[in-house]
Amino acid sequence: MLIVMTNESRFGGCVRPYEVETDNPALRGVGFFVRLAFCGKRIIFVVGKTSTIMAKIIVKDTEITVLQINSEDYISLTDMIKAKDGDFFVADWLRNRNTLEYIGIWEKFYNPNFNYVEFDTIKSQAGLNSFRVSVKDLIEKANIISLQAKTGRYGGTYAHKDIAFEFALWISAEFKFYLVKDFQRLKEEEQKAIGWTANEN
Repeated sequence: MLIVMTNESRFGGCVRPYEVETDNPALRGVGFFVRLAFCGKRIIFVVGKTSTIMAKIIVKDTEITVLQINSEDYISLTDMIKAKDGDFFVADWLRNRNTLEYIGIWEKFYNPNFNYVEFDTIKSQAGLNSFRVSVKDLIEKANIISLQAKTGRYGGTYAHKDIAFEFALWISAEFKFYLVKDFQRLKEEEQKAIGWTANEN
């Protein structure tokens, strides 16, 4: 059970985050927190441990989960694809050679443990009618970190924001535009919340 410890007050045009404690013994001492902020009609909801933080944004009437994993932002592709017309899957996007090219470049730059030899072998098959690759395949064979497959309450396929923005363009140029704007707004609101907390202390 979560217990709200403070009342609402305004900060930067938004209702400030609630300070929340938990009476669940399993969550004590692990940096667990919940944060709520209300900005206009949008609700920012953040919950998690210090190593994994979850937030929600609304893009073109589609609710999208954002996870912060080890200080890096990952956006749910599983949520985003609901905005694409037709019956599509993340695997359809991964079949595109340009997609794999971009992921490969990103991994070479940011991931010192990237198995580029195995990745290039997979990429060489892109374009064939029989070609199929999953996020799990890329993680296990090429040791990529730009895509994450999560299970449990916030399960689904997540991509680092750099990759997720390219996925958004595959959905539509308009969707990418609004995703970037709403993501930037989320980051700005988080910074305001941090500033409010610092001022309170």
